[in-house]
Amino acid sequence: MQEHELAFNFKARYYQLGQIDSKTKQVWFVLHGYGQLAKFFLPKFEILLNHEICLIAPEGLSRFYLEDVTSRAVSGNQRVGATWMTAENRLMDITNYLNYLQQVYLSVRDKFASLPITLLGFSQGAATASRWAINNPQNFDRLILWAGIFPTDMDFTKANEVLSNKNVMLVYGTNDPFLSEKRMKEMTDLTRKLGFEVPAITFGGGHELDEATLLKFV
Repeated sequence: MQEHELAFNFKARYYQLGQIDSKTKQVWFVLHGYGQLAKFFLPKFEILLNHEICLIAPEGLSRFYLEDVTSRAVSGNQRVGATWMTAENRLMDITNYLNYLQQVYLSVRDKFASLPITLLGFSQGAATASRWAINNPQNFDRLILWAGIFPTDMDFTKANEVLSNKNVMLVYGTNDPFLSEKRMKEMTDLTRKLGFEVPAITFGGGHELDEATLLKFV
């Protein structure tokens, strides 16, 4: 059996909350976590609209039912989520989503000129945002990894060159069930590999976005 690759045109969607006009002060690109959809993730940032921030939410290119066939037959739950990548053919997934994310950025770039740009990655989206940032350092001024960490296979030498001149932050809830002691150590070790200090902001919550903490970045 032989495996082949090909390239073809592919349509994908993204969502926008707020407008980019003369009153806009910031533009944020926010990347959801595993099993989420952009249209449900984006409204969690509505509080930022009061501060003239426009929010753009790309969506993972692979979608799936959140319950298996048997469970759906019993529960009737047809909820769908998206993922940025899986372990299967992961390098191709990464290449595809990096190309997609850059096309989203380029499609709106001319509208915001010199406005400050924030990339925020939540959970699985943190690794996605990190890779996008390293590959396109001209895209952003600030990188926020929320309830997530840098990817272990990131080029940390290149990351140091790019991110040492940027505003980089870690955010997580002190009651996040996914941030076990092992996971926290991994977060610390990966951050140290950058070669510079990355400040962390915590809040008394779980694996979630927190409005009061979001407002600290306005």
